[in-house]
Amino acid sequence: MSIDYSVVSIVLYFVLLIAIGFYAMRQSTSNNSEYLLGGRQVGPNVTALSAGASDMSGWMLLGLPGAAYTTGIGSIWLAIGLVIGAYVNYLIVAPKLRVYTELANDSLTIPEFMSRRFMKDKSHLRLIASVVIILFFTVYTASGLVAGGKLFSSAFATSYSFGVFATVGIVVAYTVMGGFLAVSLTDFVQGVIMLIALIAVPYVAFISIDTVAQSTSFGSQFWELLTKEANFEIVASISLFYWGLGYFGQPHIIVRFMAISSHKKLPQARRVGINWMIVSIIGALLTGIVGAAYIKSVGTQLSDPETIFIHLSQILFHPLVAGWLLAAILAAIMSTISSQLLVSSSSLVEDLYKVYFSENVSPEKSLIISRACVVVVAALASLIALAELGGVLKLVSSAWAGFGAAFGPVILFSLWWKQLTEQGAIAGVLAGAITVFIWGYIPLLPNGLTLSSEFYELLPAFLISSLVIVIVSKRTQVPCEKTTELFELTKNSLS
Repeated sequence: MSIDYSVVSIVLYFVLLIAIGFYAMRQSTSNNSEYLLGGRQVGPNVTALSAGASDMSGWMLLGLPGAAYTTGIGSIWLAIGLVIGAYVNYLIVAPKLRVYTELANDSLTIPEFMSRRFMKDKSHLRLIASVVIILFFTVYTASGLVAGGKLFSSAFATSYSFGVFATVGIVVAYTVMGGFLAVSLTDFVQGVIMLIALIAVPYVAFISIDTVAQSTSFGSQFWELLTKEANFEIVASISLFYWGLGYFGQPHIIVRFMAISSHKKLPQARRVGINWMIVSIIGALLTGIVGAAYIKSVGTQLSDPETIFIHLSQILFHPLVAGWLLAAILAAIMSTISSQLLVSSSSLVEDLYKVYFSENVSPEKSLIISRACVVVVAALASLIALAELGGVLKLVSSAWAGFGAAFGPVILFSLWWKQLTEQGAIAGVLAGAITVFIWGYIPLLPNGLTLSSEFYELLPAFLISSLVIVIVSKRTQVPCEKTTELFELTKNSLS
């Protein structure tokens, strides 16, 4: 009986994740604060790789290499925009958000922080923000499950649906058990695996060309892809570049800033996180570009560009190593799914159930409901993934734009503009979300296409949301004195 070493590697990886979930359950799930935010005691290195791994998701090893495989060096503008956005996010959002959320009566969720920014526990802003989180994260989680389905069907000759169920089953298991600490620790491990894989795959592909004829063909194809998009359209490059704006409004990323043990440790987290991100993104781009050149030089075909990482892993490495490389894809997928499930659960429990249905719920019952909500959101996301409504990058781009435009401007104004009013924040969230929906899903162009086919919806939606926030805030009641005092107290705590 022959042993499938790839399957052995994946099984061992699953066992490791479950073990981490069990450890976290023993260490940090005594109440909802620990379950949803790790008791605000997470270290800088874990924070950095957890934020990075939960950010990059399956698109890092599937979507981005697939885009580079198709368009060549033109995908670099997306990468540059993301690195700049992440760096600025660490500088202007992370420190203030960490201090502000703790001073605002220890806010555990982004909607809770938004509401308490205006000295309220129950507000229309909190309700709207939580609904937006649940809706967009259900779609976002589905994108990760699509990636999981593609991985299993491509690498192990299983059905797509089996891949979806296997992915969601393991993620739900360790997330339900260990909560935020389990998610953060598994993200750290997954971030390390992703980094190693994204260095190894393009390097081995690059040195694997043997004959002179193949080497010449490879070099020609590689150079063509490097220069393919040298004369790209300005509109297309700007559209890719402004993906970085989305960082300011991604709840599953900025919640990491809220959980770090001290805002003074954020500079260390920033250095680790940005360096990890730069190396990983370069590796993802090279996987697509080197992979495309390799495929053409050896005369083979690839039906789905988003599976180039999987293809190279299977043909260039021993099955045991290939299994761990495929585990890197699962790492990217699961790190994001688990973060999104936990944030969705926190909004369902902390921002909806406890605020509008049962304010005096016991800590024990809160934990049970939080875990149940993880399962519910995962089930809904699985249904969307099974419908196969689009590729990984398409689903991610829609959810990324939705959060970036709905929450990004409001988060920035909440932290940096004391004249922001609750009415202005509500208007901004709605304006951003509605603009993304109209721009991305309503066929307004003469040929029946959406505006997003010409320009990515994030930038226009972000600008419209910001403009609406300023106009409405200027025309509504000035924030109360206590709101101003909290704003100044946060500012002074950081000076």
